[in-house]
Amino acid sequence: EVQLQASGGGLVHAGGSVRLSCEASGFTFDDYARGWFRQVPEKEREGVREGVACITNSADSAYYVDSVKGRFTISSDNVKNTLYLEMNDLKPEDTAVYYCGASTDCAMRGSDLMGYGMYHWGKGTQVTVSS
Repeated sequence: EVQLQASGGGLVHAGGSVRLSCEASGFTFDDYARGWFRQVPEKEREGVREGVACITNSADSAYYVDSVKGRFTISSDNVKNTLYLEMNDLKPEDTAVYYCGASTDCAMRGSDLMGYGMYHWGKGTQVTVSS
């Protein structure tokens, strides 16, 4: 069974740090582009998820949306088949449900980070940043 299991969310004060993990099972995660996306409460009804960070399947490129550059770092452990997102200097506007995903490719389209050919989504993990 193909699964992506995200974990590591929680409640943190502004300026704090959180590390998210996404463990894949049933497939080889690094055969795909791997990314983190988030859905803020205001966009929940629309089902819109914002691309936050992504690495390509060749791992030769990593992309970040401007709002998280310098604060978030995406990485992967291919032995553990796991994707990570290190989130530092968190801000209240980072509050969202964070989802990991596997896709055929990912790239910037203007200021947006896009996942193309989504293969699988993980269940989300809530990150809440208090001011």
